[in-house]
Amino acid sequence: MKEILSEVEAWRDAGERVVVATVVGTRRSAPRPIGTSLAVSESGKMCGSVSGGCVESDVFDKAMAVMQDGEPRLLHYGITDEMAWDVGLPCGGEIDVFVEPVE
Repeated sequence: MKEILSEVEAWRDAGERVVVATVVGTRRSAPRPIGTSLAVSESGKMCGSVSGGCVESDVFDKAMAVMQDGEPRLLHYGITDEMAWDVGLPCGGEIDVFVEPVE
């Protein structure tokens, strides 16, 4: 969270709403550790990372939905044979990401 804090503060100071997605759970070979965060501004700017790029576009879409309705979401990403063509983690790990508006 520290690495995105200054950017989040700058966006908030400029009057933008901000949503933060944070890795809250990992299993097996996860790309980022628990506590890693990605911030999304109302205008679509991003900073930080929750997966090194594997699921960021989906997290961005979910963050924009949280921006609209204010409802936090708990997301789960992993990879199974059935999910091979969906958004997932090719490393074989799993992550849980909590997405919430910054108040």
